[in-house]
Amino acid sequence: MAAQRLGFVVDTKRCVGCHTCAVACKSENNISDGIWWNRVLTDGGESIDAFKGTYKAASRTFITLACQHCDNPACVKVCPVGATYKDEETGAVRQDYDKCIGCRMCMSACPYTGVRSFNWEEPKYSADHAMGDADAPVHQKHVVEKCTMCWHRLAKGENPICVDGCPSYARFFGDFKDPDSEVSRLVREREHMQLLPERGTNPSVYYLV
Repeated sequence: MAAQRLGFVVDTKRCVGCHTCAVACKSENNISDGIWWNRVLTDGGESIDAFKGTYKAASRTFITLACQHCDNPACVKVCPVGATYKDEETGAVRQDYDKCIGCRMCMSACPYTGVRSFNWEEPKYSADHAMGDADAPVHQKHVVEKCTMCWHRLAKGENPICVDGCPSYARFFGDFKDPDSEVSRLVREREHMQLLPERGTNPSVYYLV
């Protein structure tokens, strides 16, 4: 059992759907063209930012979606080479690119569609130079990748970039095993939900509603 259970709380009442968390994540981690580790989905109409309902009764909620860093991750159980694993210290679900054989079993087992990506080819970039932190992971061909919780930032005592970059202060990060942490307090005091709780993965991302 991990010493910590690091995770996120997202306040859906504060989130304005600006996509800053997604763009900051892409830049900070030098993520290649066509791939996003963090996305902003609209619980509303059929297109991005669309409302649900009709005039005078319309509503719209944004759900930011990335790896849920589950306490009981389905992906870890199916990886045949241990490339997908749960960090013993933080509880984060991590990916070892050097071990990954590209079988994509983790993608198949994960109930959260689209949070993992597979590099079919050598990563390509619109910019002619690397973006983001120099300590961000180097992307490789034929491996699965996903949110790392900005592992390189955690090593320096910093928050994931999506938390520090959120302009509406809708994202919080901390240890759910620490009862005095802000994330623990928020889920105690506020109504919240997890995604697909019926799948038994116990995500480490909680959405305040």
